[in-house]
Amino acid sequence: MKRKSLEGSTCSVARTLDIIGDWWTLLIVRDALNGLTRFGEFQKSLGIAKNMLTQRLKQLVEQGILAVRPATDGSAWNEYVLTEKGRALQMVLVALSQWGGEYLFDSKEKCNILVDNKHHQPLRKLTLQAQDGRTITPDEVVLERSTVPAE
Repeated sequence: MKRKSLEGSTCSVARTLDIIGDWWTLLIVRDALNGLTRFGEFQKSLGIAKNMLTQRLKQLVEQGILAVRPATDGSAWNEYVLTEKGRALQMVLVALSQWGGEYLFDSKEKCNILVDNKHHQPLRKLTLQAQDGRTITPDEVVLERSTVPAE
C-alpha cells in the first residue's frame, strides 16, 4: 500500500513526518551528526539493506537535508554531509533521545546519553519556553492556525 503524502497538510508535524517520519531516516541523520559520511559507514552502522539505504539517502538529498560531495580523501567515492537544514534536526533527535532515556529504560539499565564535547556533561533537559522565556508545561500550549512566523 502506498503511503499518503502529507506535504499539503496545514500541520507542521504532519509535513515534518512526511519527510523524516520513518526510523531509518532519523537514524541516518543521527549517524551523520556523529560524523558518518560514507554509504558503507551508514550501512555498517545501521545494518540496513543497501536498496533501502539508497532510497533513504536519495530522499534526504532531494529534501535538502543531506548534500553529496566528492570524498575528502580524494577517492572516487561520494560523501553525504548534513546541510544546515539537516543539522537543525539535531534538536529533534535530542528531544527523542531524552524522552527515550527517561521513559524506555529501567533505572539500572545502561543507555547512551548526550553530553557536550567540552566538559562531557549531560545536556540539560529540553523544556518548552514561551516567547518571553518562561518555562511552560504541555497544558499551557495550544495549537493555532497561522502563517509561518518571520525569523
